[in-house]
Amino acid sequence: MADIQGYIILFLLWLVSTILVRAIVNKNRTKPRLPPSPLALPIIGHLHLLAPIPHQALHKLSTRYGPLIHIFLGSVPCVVASTPETAKEFLKTHENSFRDRPKSVAVDFLTYGSADFSFAPYGPYWKFMKKICMTELLGGRMLDQLLPVRHEEITQFLQFLLKKANARESIDVGSQLIKLTNNVISRMTMSQRCSDNDDEANEVRNLVHEVAELTRKFNLSDFIWFCKNLDLQGFGKRLKEVHERFDTMTERIIKEHEEVRKIKKETGEGDPVKDLLHILLDISEDDSSEMKLTRDNIKAFILVYNYAFIKFVLMQFHDTKSEIEENGKSQLDVRGQYFHFLSFGSGRRGCPGTTLALQMVQTSLAALIQCFDWKVKGTVDMQEGTGITLPRAHPLICVPVTRLDPFPSF
Repeated sequence: MADIQGYIILFLLWLVSTILVRAIVNKNRTKPRLPPSPLALPIIGHLHLLAPIPHQALHKLSTRYGPLIHIFLGSVPCVVASTPETAKEFLKTHENSFRDRPKSVAVDFLTYGSADFSFAPYGPYWKFMKKICMTELLGGRMLDQLLPVRHEEITQFLQFLLKKANARESIDVGSQLIKLTNNVISRMTMSQRCSDNDDEANEVRNLVHEVAELTRKFNLSDFIWFCKNLDLQGFGKRLKEVHERFDTMTERIIKEHEEVRKIKKETGEGDPVKDLLHILLDISEDDSSEMKLTRDNIKAFILVYNYAFIKFVLMQFHDTKSEIEENGKSQLDVRGQYFHFLSFGSGRRGCPGTTLALQMVQTSLAALIQCFDWKVKGTVDMQEGTGITLPRAHPLICVPVTRLDPFPSF
């Protein structure tokens, strides 16, 4: 009897072991092989390895683990492609797997639940807005119509620099370029400047700055799963306050546009050049449109458009150190086909504002170089700071020196 029991126990152990082994083998067969990965810590994953400047830390990891690595940003899995070849493999071969952008608490809240274009999920709404962007909002005809806006703002910028040159006063180059970009985009979207000395202009400028700050800051809720519904860093209060201010301001501007539209409709007066807000309102009022734009869609588009364009323009200004061939053409194609440099993304989710950004960069930079020499105040510190557009740790302070004699009259 004891022998029988022993055999039964051995059989049961064998059976359980066989089941477990087969389960493990089947699991390994179905589970994809992951790229190399450093040792992760509980809860925070590999976040501790990304300080103090993430892109430098990722470069160090790639030199040790190879061009493709797998890391955990807290509880969020992430694959890092660190060479042009691996980036091409992802963006060309596996583009359908990366059609949606990762969501963050700040972006989702500020854009009315991702009701904008940049962060909207891939689907009918995103396709519709992509088509509108390429044909109406950022197409060649629209950019040509708004050329006088860009010309006027660059002219005013040069006048400002001329005054500084005559007074031999220094400027923060990066800060002034941001103001120039803010003015151009604000006029293109809402027909008003954001660097004038009035309350509304100051509000626009401050909101753009605060949105940029909130969206680039590290938020525990985005990466640590049990912090998802907690506001340990106080982000929620600031996001709500900035969102309410932006909503109030945008609502006021939309109502002003609607009043102008009503008057012009009653009088039959035409408007030769429409800003982007007028075009969005046209689409929202068009009953034959294949998709109805809501007020939140319009507000969200205005916010992301402003923020995204400024980000891309600044990325281009930072890259002015790139080598230039003798024929004057950059060696880098920034439109998403040259995978060494993807400041505008690539594929379906590539930025539709590439042409506008390049026009701004080329014209502004050419004017700065042609009209002025630049004397650095102090030393040029190339130390990198933190942020989406990789700012300098310390601003570049220069004194503009007029180099054209006589200087062209404005």
